[in-house]
Amino acid sequence: MREYNFDGLVGPTHNYGGLSPGNLASQSHGGEPSHPRDAALQGLEKMRFVSGLGVGQAVLPPQPRPSLRALRALGFTGSDEEVITRAAREAEHLLRLTSSASSMWTANAATVAPSADTADGRVHLTPANLSQMYHRAIEAETTHAVLRAIFANEQHFAVHPPLPGSSHFADEGAANHTRLATPGHAGVHLLAWGRSAWQDVQGPSRFPARQTLEASQALARLHQLDAKSVLFPQQHPEGIDAGAFHTDVLAVGNERFLMLHELAFVDHAGLLAVLREKLGQDFRAVVATKAELPVKDAVKAYPFNSQVLTLPDGTMAIVAPVESQETPAARQFLERVVAEDTPVKAVHYLDVRQSMNNGGGPACLRQRVWLTDEERGAIKADVFYTPALHDSLAGWVRRHYREVLRPKDLQDPQLARETMTALDELTRILRLGNVYDFQQ
Repeated sequence: MREYNFDGLVGPTHNYGGLSPGNLASQSHGGEPSHPRDAALQGLEKMRFVSGLGVGQAVLPPQPRPSLRALRALGFTGSDEEVITRAAREAEHLLRLTSSASSMWTANAATVAPSADTADGRVHLTPANLSQMYHRAIEAETTHAVLRAIFANEQHFAVHPPLPGSSHFADEGAANHTRLATPGHAGVHLLAWGRSAWQDVQGPSRFPARQTLEASQALARLHQLDAKSVLFPQQHPEGIDAGAFHTDVLAVGNERFLMLHELAFVDHAGLLAVLREKLGQDFRAVVATKAELPVKDAVKAYPFNSQVLTLPDGTMAIVAPVESQETPAARQFLERVVAEDTPVKAVHYLDVRQSMNNGGGPACLRQRVWLTDEERGAIKADVFYTPALHDSLAGWVRRHYREVLRPKDLQDPQLARETMTALDELTRILRLGNVYDFQQ
């Protein structure tokens, strides 16, 4: 079984809308000009780098934006151009919401369980409903269609519909999911949550908790996971209030290694004790304290929103944003991780600033999917990274993406036409078929 990182291609409407309460980077950069072409090329360079390390790499496509289907559902009528013009005139905030390129952060696209862990021996995928934020909730239907197109072979894959789109089952995807495993022990799934729709638990006071316990429990059932191999840690309310809206802002794990901030989970010490019991002596964890790494620095620099990757020689490497290198406390913590008795032997810093300015680091940009060789062979879409695919996608970006996008540009009906033209070509490059509503 090999891990593949399915990175989201940054969409042509990449912009800084400031749409996410609790996401400090998104709020602080709201209204600034963005650079969609640079953002997409930065993402492709990250894919090239990860593939060059010998790690499995693949891509997921962006979604049509602005979402004309969403705007029509909200009462805007007429031609495509008339819908956009009227929305810009009457409800500009709705146009911003429906123009978000947030599907680029594919850690939120779905939760995935490998066939080694599921009762029926299939890979299980459930698209996240992302019901807490409207601009993200409108992603779920298209995400479901894309995943069904890629993982179409039902002998090997079970692609579930999103959980019911209500506050009770608010699901944020793999940004709150960590799978750990050691030789000779079953994989352990951490399905974290920030609030409960049913139980009375203390939550954050400043920012909203997005994932519910009930959603995490439903995912474990849908994916047919052994109850003894699933843990449901609560996100620390203080961490959420500091800007850790998802688990992957303050914790990241890979196989036998977990690194976390002490404000990632309620009772992190108790959680680590249970993990050591379930995973044995090969399990390693490194905890950053508030004194060593102030949580404001962790949220600013995103050292935990890094990719921890297993290399072909069995060692691990961290791919972190350059902001972690530039922030002394974050850099020193990552240097400690490498220096201690852990599988991590190197840290690499990459520039993904266009994504970071909206609150998404290297880990936000990828969805982890574990596949056997047979399962890999059952996927017919051309989504697995190769140098040739890189060149095709880079050329596609340069042909179709604007260099600069300002907030007022979202009101230009031509932008929607440019996006549809680009995505129609992309589905042919990736051999996905007609997955978008405008292609039906």
